[in-house]
Amino acid sequence: MTDLAWAPDPDDPEERRFLDVYGAWDPLTPTELAEVMAGFPEPWWVVGGHAVEAFTGVRRFHEDIDLVVFADALPALREQLRGVFHLWSNDGGTFRVIDDRTPEPLHPLAQVWMRENARSPWRVDCPVNPVRDGRWVSKRDDDLVLDLDEATWVADAGVRYLRPELVLHYKARQVRPKDEVDLDHVLPLLDDDRRAWLRAAVRRTYGDDHVWLPRL
Repeated sequence: MTDLAWAPDPDDPEERRFLDVYGAWDPLTPTELAEVMAGFPEPWWVVGGHAVEAFTGVRRFHEDIDLVVFADALPALREQLRGVFHLWSNDGGTFRVIDDRTPEPLHPLAQVWMRENARSPWRVDCPVNPVRDGRWVSKRDDDLVLDLDEATWVADAGVRYLRPELVLHYKARQVRPKDEVDLDHVLPLLDDDRRAWLRAAVRRTYGDDHVWLPRL
C-alpha cells in the first residue's frame, strides 16, 4: 500500500478492538455500488473518503464506502437491496436488523450497515441524511440547507458525490489523520470562493480556535 496517500496502521490497538467487536469490512467500490443501485428510484450519492478521491484523483485506503440516501428513502433502499444485503440499523454501536418484522431503524438518522449475511464482511455503510422539503440538510449544521445539485456533483462514471468542501466541513469535527490527508489534497484544488465558504462554515460550526482555520 505504499502508493496510497493514507492507510491505517494494522497494529493500531483501537483498530483491532473495532474489528474484534464489529467484524471485518470488505467495501464495495463506487463502480460496484453503482451496479447494485442501478434503477434506484430515489437520489443517492457517496460521501467521505471516496468523494475526496473522486475529486482529487489521489488514491488512499478506504475502510468502508459511504452510500447516502435521504431519510425518507429508506423503505425504497430496503426494496432495492432485498435479496442482496441484510441491512442493520447502527445507532451509536447498538445494532438491530432492518427487515419485514422490524422495518424501522433505531433512530431516523441512524447509520445502516450492509452485508450479505452474518458470515460475510460488511460491504456498505449508509449514513442516512436529513431532508427538508426535498433539499439536502447538513448533519453538522441544521441551517445549512441546499438543493441536492448544489451539494453534490456527478463524476464522469455517473456516480454522484458530495462536494469536497462539504466533505471537509463534516470531517472537521474529528480531524483524524486521514482527514488531515484529505485536507492536504483538496485545499489546493478549491477556488477562492469555495475555500472562503469552508473557512466560514468551520468557524461557525466548530469555533474560532479550530485547528484548520489558519490553513483555510
